[in-house]
Amino acid sequence: MPRLIVVLIYFLLCCHLSNAQDYITILDSGHKTSLRGLSIVNDNVIWASGSNGAVVRSTNGGKTFEWLTVKGYELRDFRDIEAFDENAALIMAIAEPAIILKTKDGGQSWYKVFEDTTKGMFLDAMDFDGVGAVIGDPINGTAFFATTIDDGETWYANKFMKVSLFEGEAFFAASGSNIKIVKHGDVSFPIFVTGGKKSRVIITGKPFELDILQGSESQGANSISIYTNKTAVIVGGDFKNDTISQNNCVIIRFQKDSMPNFIMPETPPHGYRSCVAYITEDKLITCGTSGVDISNDSGMNWKLISNQSFHVCQKAKKGDTVFLAGADGKIAKLEPAR
Repeated sequence: MPRLIVVLIYFLLCCHLSNAQDYITILDSGHKTSLRGLSIVNDNVIWASGSNGAVVRSTNGGKTFEWLTVKGYELRDFRDIEAFDENAALIMAIAEPAIILKTKDGGQSWYKVFEDTTKGMFLDAMDFDGVGAVIGDPINGTAFFATTIDDGETWYANKFMKVSLFEGEAFFAASGSNIKIVKHGDVSFPIFVTGGKKSRVIITGKPFELDILQGSESQGANSISIYTNKTAVIVGGDFKNDTISQNNCVIIRFQKDSMPNFIMPETPPHGYRSCVAYITEDKLITCGTSGVDISNDSGMNWKLISNQSFHVCQKAKKGDTVFLAGADGKIAKLEPAR
């Protein structure tokens, strides 16, 4: 009998472990803003930005949040944010005039570091790794691109890279994550993805076709995440038909002195996804309006863990925590399986 009890306990424990999975905890919601910008400095410092001039900050790991409205910019949509610490951050307002503002006092005051009034100007995303870059929709067929080497104080537009795009090819300002700065030794260069009628990944200025849903304004790649210059995952789909799960994810293996190797997952994410982020080399999270997926095998197979809608997900730059944000000021945390 004791032996039977031990076997039964072992069986129940194995069943519990096999059913355990990551889950989402809502930390805050119910605000009149759609959050698409998210920057996690460390396990304690969280910044987010969105529509209606909203910026939100936490310095205690999401236990409490400070909600701010940027004075004079109450009607602007801040689609991306880059935080350097608990006091300094940049926010990006997308359309004419396209602007970038900076704070050094935790969001209490902001000053303008970039403005472009060009007709048709539309900024989509920022990224930083030593140097910083912002990317925008094409003007006269050429993607807008600006860089900074002083944490966003000064910007240089279209001086270091010019990329021609096809008609109907542009970028999605869905989660501030369609561009990544890759640092290789002392050299930094951008990798970014396009969408619309044409969807490609551009690596050091060279475009590569993507086997991802494309052909209309609502389709294409939305987000790219890169792990230590060895591998990358791209997600997207069709935001107007957000339950379609075919051709919504591509894995890239970077190879020395050769073309990048493109791989399709065996089990794709379960619908349109606007953002993807590495948690570890093997584990990733992706989110969109139709739910949240986790992969534990470098993006080859994805498991739906929540049907809740989110626009953006990010892991702490210096830490292990993962947060998500979305419509109605919703902010959440990924809780690891136990």
